[in-house]
Amino acid sequence: MSIRKGMKATFCAILAGSLAFTLAACEGQVPQVSTSTSSSKAPDLTQKQEKAIRDKILDSLNKANEAKDPSLLESRVTGPQLQIRTSELKVAQATGTLDAKTTIPSDIMQTVIPTDSGWPRSVFTITTTTSDQQSKRLLVLDQNSARENFKLWGVARLFPGAQLPKFQVPSIGSQMGQVNDSGLVATPAQAVQRYADLLQNGASSKYADEFGADYFRQDLGKLTETVQEGIAANNGTQQQVFSAQADGIKVMRSSDGGDLVVAQINSVWTRTAGEGRESLPASDAEKALFGTTTATSTIKASYVNVVAMYIPPAGSDAKIQAVGAERQPITVEAQ
Repeated sequence: MSIRKGMKATFCAILAGSLAFTLAACEGQVPQVSTSTSSSKAPDLTQKQEKAIRDKILDSLNKANEAKDPSLLESRVTGPQLQIRTSELKVAQATGTLDAKTTIPSDIMQTVIPTDSGWPRSVFTITTTTSDQQSKRLLVLDQNSARENFKLWGVARLFPGAQLPKFQVPSIGSQMGQVNDSGLVATPAQAVQRYADLLQNGASSKYADEFGADYFRQDLGKLTETVQEGIAANNGTQQQVFSAQADGIKVMRSSDGGDLVVAQINSVWTRTAGEGRESLPASDAEKALFGTTTATSTIKASYVNVVAMYIPPAGSDAKIQAVGAERQPITVEAQ
């Protein structure tokens, strides 16, 4: 059985369902975000201003979506979301439609505005469910300086039943955190690096006991196992390597002393077919990005993963918990 005839069908069927956990979420299952009165300091950005900023970002995003033109993104999109949406638009150019997961509702459940003065600063905003009951999105809006526009830095689809922490100022505010925040079970930088190791090594990771179970890791593990069965049958191999993006971490403090973190984790998935066989793209997204490239025995797909996680305060019995994620191939190449 060849990779062309056998593995292509397996890959496409499995990858088409990857991260499907978010698409079936209903209103009663999505996270409930609450607030706390632990601080009296008011943010210097109002909810009305946040809405105006977000509306401008979504307007630019919608124009790029309608034109299927990634060049229209840069004025209002940055960071991992620029890489992800650029890829999604390239896929849409080839397939004719945007994936349903790209939808970002215009209505929100809550916004968490920083109480910190100065720049850079980030706003975390949680949307409502989509009109077709996809799960809520956690948006990270970033502003590098007073003279720059806020841009959409990251989007994570929240897991069904995920619990987000309480924040420090009633309704709308919290202090931003740092990648080296202390007083936690792990600093944000450590937690992201350890989660990347867990994605790569699964239960054999030395950090496995530090994290609670989550949908992203569960689905990725099932995908890897299923693909491995087909590859092994054709005497092929596969390898996924995950690495945290050092400058790709955004942090918001919670009222209990923990941190809500949104981070970029990059991964490279290399698949090699048996002797005399070709390795082909494994999904519509990979196929669109692969284009007219001539297939060889090895294919390398680079992905950007955005993961939202809660890090408990030191002394807590709770584990680090992923609460949302997004995953998208960025490049697909024959090797």
